[in-house]
Amino acid sequence: MKPIWIVDDDESIRWVLEKALARENLPTRSFSNAREAMDALQTTAPQVLVSDIRMPGESGLALLQAAKERYPGMPVIIMTAFSDLDSAVAAFQGGAFEYLAKPFDLDKAVELIRRALEESLRETNQEQVSSETPEILGQAPAMQDVFRAIGRLSQSNVTVLITGESGTGKELVARALHKHSPRSSQPFIALNTAAIPKDLLESELFGHERGAFTGAQAMRRGRFEQAEGGTLFLDEIGDMPFDLQTRLLRVLSDGHFYRVGGHQPLKANVRVIAATHQNLEARVKEGLFREDLYHRLNVIRLRLPSLRERREDIPILTRHFLAQSARELGVEAKRMSDGAMRFLASLELPGNVRQLENLCNWITVMAPGQTVEIKDLPPEMIESRPSGVAPITMPSVAPAFMSSGAPAPSNGVEAAPASYGDDGYAGGSAATGTATGANGMSTAGATPVFGANGASGPLGAYGAGSDMATRAPVAPKPSWIALLESEAAQMLASGRPEVMDALGRQFESALIKTALRHTHGRKNDAAVRLGIGRNTITRKIQELGIDGAKEE
Repeated sequence: MKPIWIVDDDESIRWVLEKALARENLPTRSFSNAREAMDALQTTAPQVLVSDIRMPGESGLALLQAAKERYPGMPVIIMTAFSDLDSAVAAFQGGAFEYLAKPFDLDKAVELIRRALEESLRETNQEQVSSETPEILGQAPAMQDVFRAIGRLSQSNVTVLITGESGTGKELVARALHKHSPRSSQPFIALNTAAIPKDLLESELFGHERGAFTGAQAMRRGRFEQAEGGTLFLDEIGDMPFDLQTRLLRVLSDGHFYRVGGHQPLKANVRVIAATHQNLEARVKEGLFREDLYHRLNVIRLRLPSLRERREDIPILTRHFLAQSARELGVEAKRMSDGAMRFLASLELPGNVRQLENLCNWITVMAPGQTVEIKDLPPEMIESRPSGVAPITMPSVAPAFMSSGAPAPSNGVEAAPASYGDDGYAGGSAATGTATGANGMSTAGATPVFGANGASGPLGAYGAGSDMATRAPVAPKPSWIALLESEAAQMLASGRPEVMDALGRQFESALIKTALRHTHGRKNDAAVRLGIGRNTITRKIQELGIDGAKEE
């Protein structure tokens, strides 16, 4: 953190503030006149500037003006005597953060400086985030069109409207437009209009004066002032309240605005880039969005393609996100097998690039081994495979008696897991139409096994060379819940005692065994996948007599 500058010709004032701020572990630097501070501003800047108004030579107001010209976002606190209140008003008009009336209470002075410090650090963090603009990746024709548009707009200050589904990277494109524009050396400020409560959004955008509403203890600069000379990115513009749309329209029309509670018009030199996942034309027809504001925003329109429209970019993005996640965690980057990568490229991924990034973070943390196979992906993602893509068989989660309708054998037979080839298709006994249970019993007619062509049925599966036309159609397999109800009914009818306990133990045993196979015997991982505690799965394994679990 940079030091707090104290500028005052009174040595006692400087000494008191230095000691008070030192007790708060805040660094300081003092000047006896404004000229020394103005010279120092040429090479460095404070985190907060605290200055008296009346000093020999240059006044504090001149120092304020010089500081604001060079560092617009830096908070400046003006110290003034009660007889200088007119000067204090002038200080506010010049952009001062607050004024401190002499003689002042030392604790209140430190509290005020801390508020200014928080404001300064917040803006510093925003500038750091803005400077760390990641590159946009993509080789698909749809993304090349976006890159060409960014290039054509590189020397323009025109308003841009970015549309596209959630997660497609609209803010990345906005940052790229700023980075390659004449305003690149000035701030990039982003605001999600849907994430701010309606009552606070006006203050966030335009700032407020001290006392404008309850809790407004100091003047605050809004996003338009913070972005002065640079770019203001308004995300989810379609969700902006209707009355605020009018104020935004005025800024776009004549470049002027007022802080909340203010009477002095402020000039905005800001390029506005807006984004939305909604259909603004439809919202205009519904009366939810101003038509004149829509036309003001829709000067240049960029539509970002969904990930479904650029599937060829999924491998590039996946490798990038896996490497990025590994760097953040300080581990070796994982690699997708060819089959897993093809499977990933076949998914719909409604969350688009954001969903893919989150998936890569999950893989880095949760997937076993360095090479990631299909079976290592999240179960819900495997189950959501799209139609038209060869399905992948999953290990059965139900005991065999649930899927066959036969009475439960005393040893609790369960279906064996299907084997996976590198291409993601089930191997094993697909060509013969049967699967072998863990005890060697045939479970034909139980859990279907899928062949490479995706066809299946409860009596078996077609192999890659099977003639589908020669097989008789079969009835659909009933749900496992219906089969469970049927089994429960048979057990109840036979007068068997403790039906709930018997079925529950077999169900728990099947779930835990399946989870252990899925995690290659790692007990803790299996507990996480099942959503139970480590102690719980340890106790269940002992109670149910399950073998194959490994300590981690």
